[in-house]
Amino acid sequence: MDITTLLGIVLGMALVVWGIGTSKLGNFWDPQSLALVLGGTIAAVLASYPFRILKDIPKHLMVLTRGKKFAIPKLVDELVDLAMLARQSGLLALEEKAEEIKDPFLKQSVLMIVDANDPDKVRSMLEKQMDDMIARHDEAAGIYEKASSYCPAFGMVGTLVGLINMLKGMDLEGGGGASTLGQDMSVALITTFYGSLFANLFFQPIAKKLRIRQAEEELYCMTVIEGIMGIQAGENPKFLREHLLSCLKQSQQKKLLLKAGDGSGGGEGGGAA
Repeated sequence: MDITTLLGIVLGMALVVWGIGTSKLGNFWDPQSLALVLGGTIAAVLASYPFRILKDIPKHLMVLTRGKKFAIPKLVDELVDLAMLARQSGLLALEEKAEEIKDPFLKQSVLMIVDANDPDKVRSMLEKQMDDMIARHDEAAGIYEKASSYCPAFGMVGTLVGLINMLKGMDLEGGGGASTLGQDMSVALITTFYGSLFANLFFQPIAKKLRIRQAEEELYCMTVIEGIMGIQAGENPKFLREHLLSCLKQSQQKKLLLKAGDGSGGGEGGGAA
């Protein structure tokens, strides 16, 4: 479970409260300003996106806390095992093994090469699925990126509302507008405060975390595609491992290759005995 987004938001809010001072928090509470900024942002997002995208917002929030779902080293081990099985028993032997695979993308990829499809066709179909996945994730992260840009804009709208009311009030005969001068000016400033706070402490961090999760899934899908194409081409499992680990940091590559070497050495000894 990844609680960094929640932890960051809570810590940020705590620091804001500490900076304001608990005795002065009441000065920063204005329901009308909050409705103008947050309500206006939500309304603008609703106007920008169809319901088929907005209905997945609860899923987006679950993605924020689920932790890292895609483990590339584990995937590489799985692909290398499939490559060894394919070299020993042929591609048809992978059909039974595919039934044990839980990930739909990897399972479908294996079944596609079992059916002896043309390699170019297999790559094209898998890359098309990955492109569709990227498009869906772009739409999801785009919601919060748009919201982060709408918030300051509606904060500025609130500032203009407060300034207009303040200036109009100053024209009242007898100076009666002076009594609302402070209230109108506070609305003008608080809306800007709300707009900056929601944009930078809520919506931008959510969008960034979704982008990170998107990059992780993208890397996973690319690794699957390269691995599957290597298996279909009959590449040596050892070379395939090195090729697939090239996307990782050098320190991780050395550690995993050393572990793989120790494991393969033990396996060969056992087979010879």
